Amino acid sequence: MSETIQNLASYDPFADTGEESDLKVQGYIHIRVQQRNGRKTLTTVQGLPADLDQKRILKAFKKEFACNGTVVQDEDLGEVIQLQGDHRVKIQQFLASEGLASKDKIKIHGF
Repeated sequence: MSETIQNLASYDPFADTGEESDLKVQGYIHIRVQQRNGRKTLTTVQGLPADLDQKRILKAFKKEFACNGTVVQDEDLGEVIQLQGDHRVKIQQFLASEGLASKDKIKIHGF
């Protein structure tokens, strides 16, 4: 019985995207959801263009979605926006409607 049980294996939400250096070249915006404790979730947005002000975008997200959030500096990924709750589809629609990104450049990950 050398087989592993698939649903007991740990899942890495960042593993399905490929090499991190390729992400910056392709210019995709990645929206992920991560489980916190219980039913609580955390939505992360990475890959926004560097010329955009992350704090102003965060302020607009917080006002639009009625949630709290922060901008986290990561050494590999750069600035990552974190929002409380699952707002993946709303973020995609917001970025597309404001003209910050087209829908084909936004990738949604998670369960």
